[in-house]
Amino acid sequence: MAEKTQTFASHRRFIPAFHFFALPVLLINVFAVAYQFVRDPRLVNGWALLVAIALAIGITWSRFMPLRAQDRIIRLEERTRLERLLPSDMRGRIGELTSRQLIAIRFAADDEVPDLTRRALNGELKSPSEIKRAIRNWRADHMRV
Repeated sequence: MAEKTQTFASHRRFIPAFHFFALPVLLINVFAVAYQFVRDPRLVNGWALLVAIALAIGITWSRFMPLRAQDRIIRLEERTRLERLLPSDMRGRIGELTSRQLIAIRFAADDEVPDLTRRALNGELKSPSEIKRAIRNWRADHMRV
């Protein structure tokens, strides 16, 4: 199966089973159980509310933890890539890039990286969205969690 072309508009990753089913069901459950507890404030209903909140938080964090690990790996990969692609006068400034800037630069093709990095370091491109919008030749990342 061929991978879809990725662009700024289509690069965000949604996992339908999580984003459009599990998460909404968990949130609705918290409100439904809270409503039941307000109507009937017995210990069993309070406990059910506590469990519903814990479940929603646990499932949400189980999604965020691998994303954080992935971000750390991307930062390492991009720092290594920048060491290879940037001119010597810019290599010493790699540490000035924020994690979010490094993560955004990963979508740029090698030939665009020095210019985008210079613009980010000079304050012209501050946010990840600005960096991503400035990319002309998108380098897809289909390995995202």
